[in-house]
Amino acid sequence: MIPPALLAQWRIGLADASIVPYLGPGALADVRSQIDGSPMPATSEQLILAMNGGRLMAAKLMHEFPRAAMNVEQKHGRNAVTRFLDTTYGTPQWSRAALHRWLAAIAPPYVIDINRDTQLLEDYAGKPHLLILGCARIGGADYRFTLYAHDGESYTKIDPARSDPGWPILFKPMGAPIPQSSYIASDADYVDYITELMGGFAVPYFVKTRRRGKRYLLLGMRLDRDSERMVLSDLIYDAANEPAGWALMLQPSDKERRCCQRLGIEIIEATVDELLHAWPVAETAAVTA
Repeated sequence: MIPPALLAQWRIGLADASIVPYLGPGALADVRSQIDGSPMPATSEQLILAMNGGRLMAAKLMHEFPRAAMNVEQKHGRNAVTRFLDTTYGTPQWSRAALHRWLAAIAPPYVIDINRDTQLLEDYAGKPHLLILGCARIGGADYRFTLYAHDGESYTKIDPARSDPGWPILFKPMGAPIPQSSYIASDADYVDYITELMGGFAVPYFVKTRRRGKRYLLLGMRLDRDSERMVLSDLIYDAANEPAGWALMLQPSDKERRCCQRLGIEIIEATVDELLHAWPVAETAAVTA
């Protein structure tokens, strides 16, 4: 159960941007194909199976999607991984996630989403905003991200110096199929991207300024994989203290507890469904209207 006082604190923080939603694969747990009812691949295992035609891969590859994507990239080329992700997430066949209906009603000023789908972009359709897509292994570039401005109708690629940092910011570090497909997927991508995160070249300057002292609400995130823990640690750099945020997480493992303790994140043993039940979309729309 989510304590009422904490829920009230989240209501205020999400509205004034002092709390930033951080979405993991569990945010898409209820999304289904409108063609055959199959779930959208979002977790590491789901992605591996979908990429491999529903078949298991070797045990060492099943541990984490980046390993499996690296294997496919080495055998069939980088484009094979890109085609798979474009086909999976770039087609309009998916139902809407309940969490995204909720987010669309709240429209927080800053959201981080490590999934590669487009639902967050749909949440802000018709509203001016900035979109940051992570990218890797690009020669001759100063950054490891691509920045787009959405004027309420369409996206335009822009230089960070031309951005309006007052607009809502959607940060998708692992990429998306639109406006132009860009992904962090394989081990090699993650090595490059995390190195640049640590060096400060994967986050726009205005985000570095805006994120100081923020707290984070982890929704649908598990922290049992190295790549996701490292990305989280760097993206929430300069977070507030005591706590740096909260993670909705049932039955956390010892590894997850240690990670959250190190980052100053408080674990709330509850589900996203419990949050949505306690704070329904209709009520959210009324509050923000």
